[in-house]
Amino acid sequence: VQLQASGGGLVQTGGSLRLSCAASGRTVSSYGLGWFRQAPGKAREFVAAISGSGESTYSADSVKGRFSIVRDYAKNMVYLQMDKLNPEDTAVYFCAATFGSITASGAYIYWGQGTQVTVSS
Repeated sequence: VQLQASGGGLVQTGGSLRLSCAASGRTVSSYGLGWFRQAPGKAREFVAAISGSGESTYSADSVKGRFSIVRDYAKNMVYLQMDKLNPEDTAVYFCAATFGSITASGAYIYWGQGTQVTVSS
C-alpha cells in the first residue's frame, strides 16, 4: 500500500483546510486509514481514523467537533476536513493504513509522507 498526502498549507486561526490522502494497492479498500500529526519537538499523535468498511470513525478528543474523516472508495482517497483551526493544530500531518485496529497507533504499518499545516494566530 502506498499513501500520498496533500492539502496542507498556511491558514489563519478559525479557518479550514481539507487534507487528502491517495491510497494505492490492490486491497487498499480493506485497510483502515488514519491521520496522525507531529508538531515540532513533540511526539506523533493520533488525530482520526476510519475503518475499512467506513462504518466506524474515531477522533482524538482534541479535534472532536472540529475535524472529520471520510473515505471515497471509488477514488481510493481519505480526507481529513479540518475546521476551526487553531495554532495548536500546527504540525506535519501523515496518513497511514492498518489491517488491524484503527485505534491502535502501533497497528499502522503503511505511512505516507507528511503535509505541513500551519495555523497562524
